Amino acid sequence: MRASEAAQETEGVAARGLPRHWVLLLLGAAVVPGAVLVLVGRGLEEPAVQAWRTVCLAVTVQALPFLLLGTALSGAINAFVPATVFGRLLPKRAALAVPVAGAAGVVLPGCECASVPVANSLIGRGVTPAAAFAFLLSAPAVNPVVLTATAVAFPGSPEMVLARLLASLVTAAVMGWLWLWLGREEWLRPAVRHTGHQAGHSRWEEFRRGFQHDFLHAGGFLVVGAMAAATFNVAVPRSVLDVFAGSPWLSVLFLAALAIVLAVCSEADAFVAASLSGFSPVARLAFMVVGPMVDLKLIALQAGTFGRAFAVRFSSATAVVAVVCSAVVGGVLL
Repeated sequence: MRASEAAQETEGVAARGLPRHWVLLLLGAAVVPGAVLVLVGRGLEEPAVQAWRTVCLAVTVQALPFLLLGTALSGAINAFVPATVFGRLLPKRAALAVPVAGAAGVVLPGCECASVPVANSLIGRGVTPAAAFAFLLSAPAVNPVVLTATAVAFPGSPEMVLARLLASLVTAAVMGWLWLWLGREEWLRPAVRHTGHQAGHSRWEEFRRGFQHDFLHAGGFLVVGAMAAATFNVAVPRSVLDVFAGSPWLSVLFLAALAIVLAVCSEADAFVAASLSGFSPVARLAFMVVGPMVDLKLIALQAGTFGRAFAVRFSSATAVVAVVCSAVVGGVLL
């Protein structure tokens, strides 16, 4: 008796667990994916879609090795290099520490996502905020991985690599000195965090976690940036591009704004810039200088780390200074 009741109860539960129109849902689950695949497969044969796919894959495949190398080196520095090293190497005078910290980015690779917590850690260890901000801006823009990627993306154009190096260094130094001159402590509310090795933790485990986080985070922005660049090249009418590309100033401002919106990782942005062949070299330089210093994800990171008042003022000023430095340096060298 009990067995029969249990069987009936089980059947009742099973019956109640099935949707009312489960047959139609089952048929839909079997038919809809196949229909979507057929339609997508036909669409992929269209010339425009083929061109989009080619550009997207080309940008991603070219940039991926540099993204791997950059995130691996960033993770190694985070795990194996003590944060106190930076404080000991900088001059005591703040005005001199700013350009030195900016130049340190040439030999210390790291993505822009990692530069924000590193700068926060430096401030917590007594480094003047102006020098920490100069390093924050320069490290993702002028490190060896980024400069090598720029040389590969623009073959036969060493002047583009030099222009990116100089414009980024000048922007970082100017912003550091501007903070010394106009910055106020009430704008800055750093939440001190330790980004290097912690006692009792495995350095290799910290390296693995840092590399995994940076690569997955930056890789997502790389794919989005590649897709956006491909869409931009295929979908935007030539007449619209001509309006901006035909004007020296409009083209610079347009690509600077595009860099802020796309938020491409600095290890990959040179390949995106190289794909924007309809624009002038100065405009593409502005894209590569502005992007690693000001984009939507960096503004959010800065607001969460240093406060909204700082992020709004610092990002706005950095965008203006980066555009001006790109125009001046690019006008001379390119």
